[in-house]
Formats: sequence, structure tokens, C-alpha cells
Amino acid sequence: MRIMIVTDAWEPQVNGVVRTMQRVIEELEGEGHVFDVVHPGAGFVTVPLPTYPEIKLALLAGRALKRRFHAFEPDAVHIVTEGTLGMAGRTMCLRMGHPFSTAYHTRFPEYVAARFPIPTRWGYSFVRWFHKYSGRVMVPTQSMVEELEAEGFINTIAWTRGVNIQQFHPEKRVTPGSQADPFAGLARPIFLNVGRVAVEKNIEAFLKLDLPGSKVVVGDGPARRELEKRYPEVVFTGARFGDALAACYANADVFVFPSLTDTFGLVVLEAMASGTPVAAYEATGPKDVIPGSQAGTITPVSGDLAAGARAALDLDRDTCRAYAEKYSWHAVALAFLANLQPMPTPARRRFWQRLRRKKKIWVVWD
Repeated sequence: MRIMIVTDAWEPQVNGVVRTMQRVIEELEGEGHVFDVVHPGAGFVTVPLPTYPEIKLALLAGRALKRRFHAFEPDAVHIVTEGTLGMAGRTMCLRMGHPFSTAYHTRFPEYVAARFPIPTRWGYSFVRWFHKYSGRVMVPTQSMVEELEAEGFINTIAWTRGVNIQQFHPEKRVTPGSQADPFAGLARPIFLNVGRVAVEKNIEAFLKLDLPGSKVVVGDGPARRELEKRYPEVVFTGARFGDALAACYANADVFVFPSLTDTFGLVVLEAMASGTPVAAYEATGPKDVIPGSQAGTITPVSGDLAAGARAALDLDRDTCRAYAEKYSWHAVALAFLANLQPMPTPARRRFWQRLRRKKKIWVVWD
């Protein structure tokens, strides 16, 4: 298949959305599928997102996107995000009558409400409208599917995440204090958080915990500078990649995930694959992955996360690894492929014949 991906989130951004799509594309390209990834850095005029300048928003993208669509002639279109480029992709598909699928990677209403004085109900009105005509809305967990259905979403389906079990591996754990130890010189145990350092990630809940040893935050983001000033005892390393990131996971003693807004939390699986147990709040993502795994602890949102983190110190690291091995990126990629919404082949042929003849079609696919 020829698959067009429209996303506002792409390199150099470092987050679960980008990593998920990169791995899915890598797996499916290995099976002969062809992709065109349309992202803000692909020749569009962009402006920084207010309060988060690392994220770029594409402006006036409609015509350029339509030209790429004609040149690529996709069998299927998948819209990853609800940003300006995602909006342009949605408008294009509706106007030309081409079916499309979407994904709900991020709690968009909660993220917006954390940054601007906008009620979450307004945000849900927007995302419900955005995904209304999607043939399939791919959602990371079953509990998230149920939440969105309660908000009036239709055509949702659970599409889980995977983990690179070759990159994230317990073998990268070294002798504490050795030259290869990324946390050499820090008091043990090491309580680690990895991710975007932003207000919506609830990182301050982790920084406030009364824990022994050391707390380390790996990642970057708009809240980092302020949090470094307020919590000088916490080690902020900045972003880490590749083997350096894998070494941080493997050499930590507990991974603490305080987020209440993530829809999955890919970092939870990365920590488990590295043999590191997880302590998290009972929120969407962790509550779908951790219970029954013996690879982490779950704390009620109003409960004591520090107690959960201390309890996680006693969990078996081999059990964490074995549980993470159940999550295959290949299976995730095949599920993505099955959830796409291509036209049937005869209709597809007629569609492109009409487009070449008329240049545009102003109907809604139903």
C-alpha cells in the first residue's frame, strides 16, 4: 500500500507519538509498504507553538499538502495529530471524498487546559468534531476507548504500543559506581523519570516525593529551567538518545511515572524492557499495562506515590523484562495496517481517474 501520514509531531521532537510512528513505518516498510510522511519540517511555513516553542505549527498548508497528495496518490491517509497540519489533512480528505483514519495519541483537551484558561469541555467539543468523520480512531488503550466513547466519540478502536526489546535491555545495567554507570557519584537507589519536561506531565509530583537516594529526570522541555531552580537536589540530565538513553533506563532502580494525562506512556514499557520496575498513578496507560504484571506498582491518584515507588524496589527485574517482551512492534504495525481506511480497489481506481480529469472533487466520503 501507498500510505500518506499527516502529522504535526515529527523530528526533531522527541516524544512517544514520534517514536511510535517511526517504528510502525520502519516495520511496514520492511514488508514493502511505501510511506509519505507530511510534517511541519517538510517545506511548510511554520510558527512556534505559544508556551512551547520546540513544537512548530505549519501555516497555510492546504495547497502544498494537496499537491503532495496528487503526486503520491496514496491508497490510505492517516492523520496522526489534531494540529494545523492535521486540520489541513482532514479538510483535504473531506473535500476530495477520500476516506481517512486518525489517532488519539494525546489527551488534547487536558494538555490545552494545562497551558491556557480553556475549559476541557471545549477541548472535547473540538476533538470530537475533528475525529467525527474518521473511519477509524486508533486509541492506545481500552480504558481510553471507554473514556472517549463516554465523551461521544464513535469508530474508536484500541491500538496498543510496542517496545524495542533489542535497544532497551537489562544487559546494559553495569556495576553501580563504575565508569560506565550513567549515575556514578549519585546516592542509591536511583528513581528515574524520562520524558518531556512540561507542565502536563505532572513531573513536579515526582520531584516532591520523599524518597531515599537520588531522583533523576532525563528529558527536556519548557518547564525544565523553572523546575531545576525549584528542586536543586534533583539531577536534570537533558535529553538522552540511543544507547545513552537505554543505559539510563537499565541502571535506574525504579522508574517513576507521575503523568495523569498520557494516553499510554511508551516510557513505561521501555523501563520494563530494561528490567526496571515502574511506579505509576492509576491513570490511563499504566492501569492498562501494570496490574497483574508483577513489573510495577499502581497508586490511586489521591494516594502515596512515594510508597509505591519504595515498594517497586522489591520487584524482580527479570519479571519486568519478561513482561515487556510480550509487546512486539511488529504486531503493533500490523494492527495499524489493519485499521487503515483505504478505498476498495475499483473505487480507488475511479477516484484517481476522476481526480486526474477534474483536479478536485467536492464531496464527502460516507
